[in-house]
Amino acid sequence: MILVAVKETDVLIIGAGIVGAALARELSRYKTRVMIVDKEIDVSFGTSKANSGIVHSGIHDHPGTLKARLCLRGNRLFPELAAKLNFLYKQNGAVIVCRNKEEIPALEKLYDNGKLNGLTGLRRLTKEELLHMEPHLSPDLAAAIYAPSGGTVVPFDMVFALVENAVANGVCLSLLTEVQKIMPGREDFLVQTGQGLIRTAYLVNAAGLHAAEVAGMIKDESFSIYPRKGEEYLFDRKLEGMVHSTVFPLPDKISKGILLIPTVDGNIMIGPTAHRVNSFNELSTSASGWQEVFASAGVLAPFLRPADLIASFAGLRAGSNSDDFIIGPSPVSPRFIHAAGIESPGLTAAPAIAEYLVELLKEAGLKLKEKSDFNPLRPVVRLREFDRETQKQLAAENPAYANIVCRCELVSEGEIRDAVRRGASTLDGVKLRTRSGMGRCQGSFCTPQIIKILGEELKKAPAEITKNGPGSFLLAGWLRNRDEAVAEKEEKLNA
Repeated sequence: MILVAVKETDVLIIGAGIVGAALARELSRYKTRVMIVDKEIDVSFGTSKANSGIVHSGIHDHPGTLKARLCLRGNRLFPELAAKLNFLYKQNGAVIVCRNKEEIPALEKLYDNGKLNGLTGLRRLTKEELLHMEPHLSPDLAAAIYAPSGGTVVPFDMVFALVENAVANGVCLSLLTEVQKIMPGREDFLVQTGQGLIRTAYLVNAAGLHAAEVAGMIKDESFSIYPRKGEEYLFDRKLEGMVHSTVFPLPDKISKGILLIPTVDGNIMIGPTAHRVNSFNELSTSASGWQEVFASAGVLAPFLRPADLIASFAGLRAGSNSDDFIIGPSPVSPRFIHAAGIESPGLTAAPAIAEYLVELLKEAGLKLKEKSDFNPLRPVVRLREFDRETQKQLAAENPAYANIVCRCELVSEGEIRDAVRRGASTLDGVKLRTRSGMGRCQGSFCTPQIIKILGEELKKAPAEITKNGPGSFLLAGWLRNRDEAVAEKEEKLNA
C-alpha cells in the first residue's frame, strides 16, 4: 500500500491576489488553520500585479450593490491598514471632470449617485475652481466633482504586505501550487494540486480569472468569467506634481474611462483601456492601445509628451456575467464560497470583502476565536523615505544599506536582501518589492547586481535566476554557458 501525504487545513484560499491576501490576513486574527495557494511563483503575480492602483471613493457604483457597499467600507479602512502594514498609499483625492457644458447634467447625476452611496465631503467645482486646484489640466474642461476620499496605492506592495503579515501570524502559503481537481466530501474537500493533496473543511474561491474554472471542479456553473484587457502607460518622475488628484473623465457603460493617475511613487500613469480579449494570457501592449490612451489623456492633460514615456504594461480584469461582485456560497456547497468577478473597485473593496467573507464562513459553520497574540504590524525599510541622519544610522548598523544598487530609485543592497528574505525569489519579485529597475534606465544598471544578490541569498547560480518564474531565465547564450561552467567547476571543488 502506498501512503499519500495529505496536508490538512480548516480554510483553503485559492488565489493569492488582493482578495485572497486580504482574507488570509483577516483570518490570521483567529485560532484556525488557514492555507493560501497560488499557481504563480509569487503572490500578486496574476491580475493584482497590473492593477491601476486607484483607491476609489465609491462615487461610481450603483447604489444598493455589493460594489457600492464594500467599496465605501474598504475605502475607509485604507488609512489605518496602510499605516499598520506599511504599504505605499496616499489619499490624494479624485476629480471627475466634464469636457464640455453638455456633460454637466451627467456630472450632476454622478454627484447624486455618490450622495446616495453615503460619500461625505463631495464638492462641485466650477471651471475656475478646478483649474485653481489642478492648474496644468486643460483650460477647456467645463466643471468637476472633487471626492477627497479618493487615493492611490501600489497594488502589489499591498498584496505583499497582507500576505507577509498573514504568514507572520501563522497562515501557510504555498506557491507554484496549481489546483487541478476538487473532490467534495460529506464534511470536507480533498483538493489535488501540483504540490500534493490538501484536505480542507472550507474553501474560498478567489482565483480571479480562473474562478469559473475552479467552480467547475465541483460542477458549479453558476457564473462565467472572461478577460478584459487594460493597457497602462507610465511617465518619467520628472512630471511629479503636474497633477495631484486622480483625474477621471465621465464614465461610459464599460469602464470608468482613461484616467490620469499620479502614483504614490511620483510618476504619472495614464490608462487603462478596457477591451474584451479571447485569451487569458493576452498581456501585450499595442500601438493602437497607446494611441487610444494618449489621445484620451491628452484631452485632459495637454502637457503630456511621448518623449517622457518610460514604461508600458497590460493587465487582465476578471469580467463576469454579473453586474456586481460574485461573493457568496456556491449553490453546490455552502462550505465552498466564491469571491469572483472582482473587477473595479475590487482593490478598494478588498479589505471589506475580507470582512464579509469571514462572516460568510461563520454562517457556513466555521468556529472562530480571536488570538491574543495577533500582530497587526509589518515593518519594512525604504531608504528613500528616510532623512539623511536615519540613513546614516541604518548604514552604520548594516553596511549593506550604504551600498546603492539601483541609482534611479535609491534602492540599497540591504533592501534587496530584505526583499528576498521576505519572499522574493525572482527579479520581478525584487523589483516589485523595492522599485529597483523601475526608474528612467529601467534596470540597465542594477539588474546584474540584483541577479548576483538573488543567487547569494537563494544559494543558486546566476543562470538559475529567473525574471518571473519557470522558463524566464535571465542569462542566455555565452553568459549562461559560462555561468553553468563556473557553477560546475565550483561544485567539483566543493566535492
